[in-house]
Amino acid sequence: MPGTTRPDPLVEVLTALRERVVGVHDSVLSTADGLLVAADADTVHPESVAALSAATLSLGHRLAHEADGGALRDVTTRCAGRHILIQAVGDRALLTVLGDEGLDLTGLQLQMPATVEHLLKILDEDRPA
Repeated sequence: MPGTTRPDPLVEVLTALRERVVGVHDSVLSTADGLLVAADADTVHPESVAALSAATLSLGHRLAHEADGGALRDVTTRCAGRHILIQAVGDRALLTVLGDEGLDLTGLQLQMPATVEHLLKILDEDRPA
């Protein structure tokens, strides 16, 4: 049908995460070096979040290494009224999830592995052969 576009499958995954987990209000998928790939975000500037998240995850990796903490799982920041979780999506992307004070952290932690796997599958389909 002319004038209609197919929704971006990456944005669909991010939107589904927001709909499944209470308190999630924004999510940003970016490259490991901080370039925006996709976003389901209304309250933040996705390009800024992408860049800052890449820097934060990089520091988290370095700190985990220096502390002999093993493989980094995620970086979580808790602020007054906001939670921010950054997780690697394979070795070339990262997912940043922002939630409010009422964020269901347990629900988010339960949903993240399937969400990351779904994102990886979509990203791998787009990878040149």
